[in-house]
Amino acid sequence: MITKEQLAQLKQAAKVAYQNAHAPYSKFHVGAAALTEEGNVVAGCNVENASYGLTVCAERNCIANAVVNGEKQFRTIVIYTEQEKLTPPCGACRQVIAEFFSMSSSVFAVNHLDNIKEWKLSELLPDAFTPDDL
Repeated sequence: MITKEQLAQLKQAAKVAYQNAHAPYSKFHVGAAALTEEGNVVAGCNVENASYGLTVCAERNCIANAVVNGEKQFRTIVIYTEQEKLTPPCGACRQVIAEFFSMSSSVFAVNHLDNIKEWKLSELLPDAFTPDDL
C-alpha cells in the first residue's frame, strides 16, 4: 500500500521525467516513477534510437536508475503520458517489472487530464516467469 501523498509524489516525478523523454521518431513521450522498498522515488523516461530496437522504455530506465543506486525492490510504479487513453506498460516492461516487484504490486497509468488507472502486476502479467521459477 502507498499513501495518497506518495502517489501524488510519484505522479509528479513521472510527469517531470516525461519532459525529458527523447522520442523524436514516435513522438510518444513517457515518464515513469517508482517507489522503492526503502521509500525512495526513482524516475526514468523513454529514450528512442534511430535503430528502433535499441529504444528503451521509461519503465525500464526507471528501474535501471534504481538498480544503479543499489535498490532492487519496489512497492509501486507510475507511468505518465499525455495520451487520452491510459497506457499500460509494454510486454518487455511487464517482464522487467516482474523481476523486481511483487505480483501484488500496483502499476498505475496517469495522464495530463489527471485520469488514473490501477492494475496489479498479476493482472498485467498472469503466470509470469520470475526468479522464483529458476
